[in-house]
Amino acid sequence: MKELKETLKRIWGYDDFRYPQNEIINSLLEGKDTSIILPTGMGKSLCFQLPALLQEGLTLVISPLVALMENQVQELQEKKLSANLLHSQLSPLERRKVLKEIEDQKLRLLYLSPETLLSPPVWQKLINPRLKINGLILDEAHCLAQWGETFRPEYRRLGIARETLLKQRSKTEKIAIAAFTATANPQAQVNIKNSLKLKESQQFSVNPYRNNLFLKVKIVWTPRGRKNETLKFLNKHQNSSGLIYVRTRKDSEEISQFLQEKGYLNLPYHAGLSPQERRNIEQQWLTGKIKFVVCTNAFGMGINKADVRWILHYQAPLLLSEYIQEIGRGGRDGKPTETLTLISEPTGLLNPEDQQRNQFFLDSLKKQYYNAEKIANQLPKQGNIEEISQQFKQGKIALSLLNHAGIIQWVTPFEYIKNSQVKINISDLINTHQQSYLEMKKYLTLKTCRWQYLLNQFGFIKEAINLKCGHCDNCCK
Repeated sequence: MKELKETLKRIWGYDDFRYPQNEIINSLLEGKDTSIILPTGMGKSLCFQLPALLQEGLTLVISPLVALMENQVQELQEKKLSANLLHSQLSPLERRKVLKEIEDQKLRLLYLSPETLLSPPVWQKLINPRLKINGLILDEAHCLAQWGETFRPEYRRLGIARETLLKQRSKTEKIAIAAFTATANPQAQVNIKNSLKLKESQQFSVNPYRNNLFLKVKIVWTPRGRKNETLKFLNKHQNSSGLIYVRTRKDSEEISQFLQEKGYLNLPYHAGLSPQERRNIEQQWLTGKIKFVVCTNAFGMGINKADVRWILHYQAPLLLSEYIQEIGRGGRDGKPTETLTLISEPTGLLNPEDQQRNQFFLDSLKKQYYNAEKIANQLPKQGNIEEISQQFKQGKIALSLLNHAGIIQWVTPFEYIKNSQVKINISDLINTHQQSYLEMKKYLTLKTCRWQYLLNQFGFIKEAINLKCGHCDNCCK
């Protein structure tokens, strides 16, 4: 404990831990698998950075976004700590330099995406039995549940990575796995644990309730009405910092331009921008040169700004977990913060844009599932992922869906075997996703306490009993 506190003070400048940071750090230092749910702003990164720096060997941090990796690694390097990152946007020279640092065992922390981890050049370095690896951290673990089947299928192969790495090492070596997220409902928690093959894992969770966040949902009757409500909201908050969330890159560009024409200094932000453009926009927002950005969900994870006074969802997210993540970026300083979500009128007769958008995403999902069913009937009993991805369109996504359905099992991150006894049930899989969409829809049309509903959905049943928060639109009517 004394060494932990000294390290905390020396590197981060804090005198003591907040609950449950110390307990999480001890779990990781003991080499235990750990599942952690901490609300945004509670210092998740410190919980795995500190033990990694105190141990010999390498800790791998699997992170979903380049921006998130760069922000954390920059902070660590400014503190003269042995951390680096690998991603597809590095130059060949920078990439070779980091691979050499891995080979020479000069790093304590290596940040990389699931895709980079499972790329052959990187995997060959990591599988070297002389390289000591003490931990595999999955940061923003909700991305596995949200994206792992249909968007970024490499997430579904992370569970077999530890087993494959340990096969090349002595029987006494251990590689602990820890999954960190701000939001995961009970179903997502099971998904994460099963996918990562966590063994006798320790569980730490803090409920997401924040009494400084005021939650509000407002119906708009026309596309013009949505823009007018946005202007009214911005006029109310014109001297404070905030974020506007939209669903697509196109919306990010168009809404940003509309607001610029109305005199609001802002910039669009989405995954289609270059890394340099994204870093520039982040810095302008962090330093107050612009008051807000119009962004997709590519913005916000790991970006720490304490004085965000408002969050506007120009369009509602599909999932409650996305919503909690995004409103959680407001009010980190504990001061009152207003959140507003704009929705089309529920019938869709006068303003069908929300229903059309949601139906588009659901139809795209169905196509992927039916493609997976078709491929399942043609799969050999065992095979290699690269061969399948070349043979079938969207082969990697199909294998990810089939793995989730129990049709195939990974024997290494690159090879599978087929379970011919299991049949894929498309309707059940689609119904699971539809249920998640319905949970979000119910929240948006709710007449009772919004925070109570959120706590119930994320498994904090006791905390939700008799709760009337007093700071959502329904409680304040």
